[in-house]
Amino acid sequence: MAVWTKGRRTKRRPTKRLLVQGVAALAGLLLGGTVAATVWAQQLVADLSSHLIAITTGFTGTEVVLFGTTDGAGDVAIVVTGPRAPATVRRKERVAGMWMNTDSLRFDQVPSFYTVAVSRPLDQLVGRPVLERHQLGLPQLQLPADATLPPEQLAAYRSALIRNKQRQGLYAISMGQVAFLGERLFRTNIYFPANVPTGLYNVEALLIRDGDVVSAQTTPLVVSKIGFSAEVSDFARNRPVTYGVAAVIGAIAAGWAAGAAFRRV
Repeated sequence: MAVWTKGRRTKRRPTKRLLVQGVAALAGLLLGGTVAATVWAQQLVADLSSHLIAITTGFTGTEVVLFGTTDGAGDVAIVVTGPRAPATVRRKERVAGMWMNTDSLRFDQVPSFYTVAVSRPLDQLVGRPVLERHQLGLPQLQLPADATLPPEQLAAYRSALIRNKQRQGLYAISMGQVAFLGERLFRTNIYFPANVPTGLYNVEALLIRDGDVVSAQTTPLVVSKIGFSAEVSDFARNRPVTYGVAAVIGAIAAGWAAGAAFRRV
């Protein structure tokens, strides 16, 4: 666009275009600085060798490798927690010469799976407040109950719950080992037994320095049934009555076939 002044033709300076370009450049610098600061602040980066554990008919357990790097010296703790669900612990006592369930306690939001791996013993890394805040170790695992009991009775039920989970292989008896490859690279193996529950798991990696957690990263892990076992599981869950009848008929047929085979012998 042109304007006329004092009898001669001049061009208007593109001030608006320059202003827009300047604002865009400034925004680019600010955005670049923000991204750089975010990358610089990432003190811990971790990942899994697989984000899916597929349970098939012949599943006998598996291991998943967690690996990562830090921005410098420090210790690493790994906490793996399975889906949470209620769990009931029953106490048996001898009544009239027979063992019977006499009392029970229901715990809410109990992790179906729990294990911890560390690069050094926890008592050498952090104090009790940090352990409780991040639920590091079975003594610090939060297991809320739906009833108020004296501390000694609550502790007895809690210990029984943990023992049952350990007997099933779902709670680790001892802590795993996080191995460093040099000063920054680390890895650990996480074992999942054949009876591992399905669902969404949280794998949390913690970077510890000077007695405190300075960085953390949570990575999801999915445990799911696939193939024939998944179809049977879905059928049993969606049609429990039909599944029960089919199971009974199958058991009767198997017994009849076994009896017929023995009669021929």
